[in-house]
Amino acid sequence: MKALALHLALIAVLFALQFVLPPYHHTNIVRVMVLAVFAMGYNIAFGYTGLLSLGHALFFGAGMYTVGLLATGGGSALLALPAGVLAGGAAAFAVGLLALRTAGVSFMIVTLMFAQAGYLTVLYFGAFTGGDEGFVIPNAARALGPFDLSTDTPRYFAGLALFAVALLVNLALVRSPIGRVMVAMRENEERSRMLGYNPFTVKLFALSVSGLYAGAAGAAYALMFGYVGASFAAIQYSILPLLWVLLGGAGTVLGPFVGALLMFYLIDLSSSVTTAHQMVVGVALLALVLFAPKGVLGALRDIGLKWLP
Repeated sequence: MKALALHLALIAVLFALQFVLPPYHHTNIVRVMVLAVFAMGYNIAFGYTGLLSLGHALFFGAGMYTVGLLATGGGSALLALPAGVLAGGAAAFAVGLLALRTAGVSFMIVTLMFAQAGYLTVLYFGAFTGGDEGFVIPNAARALGPFDLSTDTPRYFAGLALFAVALLVNLALVRSPIGRVMVAMRENEERSRMLGYNPFTVKLFALSVSGLYAGAAGAAYALMFGYVGASFAAIQYSILPLLWVLLGGAGTVLGPFVGALLMFYLIDLSSSVTTAHQMVVGVALLALVLFAPKGVLGALRDIGLKWLP
């Protein structure tokens, strides 16, 4: 009950912030919530199942480009959004069928190769995808029924709804029997195999769910902010969710949100005072590795909050 109450309290706080935040931070919090959903998906694969992937930009980009191309082609956003979610899951499933035949560093390299292939495909078909420049989704195509996502309040509540559903489903998943099996795979794959669980099947399930989350985040980002670009399918969007998860706490449900929030504002604040903001981020990550290698929430769990899922 403590864990559920904590997660519901966070959702309530984010709901209340809608009414008090200034416009600049209002938009930033929406962006953080959507990116936190992306990080939650990465955490399912990495934090709970032990799959170190560098291919999640492909899944994020699949969701984003599916929505963008359908919406600008005259399709309904109500249909484009679930199509984007499924595109991310389908891409993860297809990659997993091949990549999961490897393990460890080899798995990381294979997923990176798939992501780079996706990025280069976006550039190659620039006539359709906009290439490096990308394309803008018209405001008229960004409406979910009566809700116009090009305006502040509907966009905030849509982002909060996505975040709340993703968070509660994530909590239910990791506390379910299959979630326990995923953790068992992370801790000792051979022992899990001896107990009758198929590592390939479990990992493929985890990677596919992770892809659904990434696709949902990519699709939502495109509709909420009205832009689709190749940079979102580049390698940095495979590395960023890893950093968010490590900063917040791998293997904790709230870790991805905490990491995305801290990283976003660390970059935002440091870039306002220095052009060397990447050095500031690097120093912060170095301090994290030295003093809190399990991340913020991982450290809190170690020093007393054992009930954190």
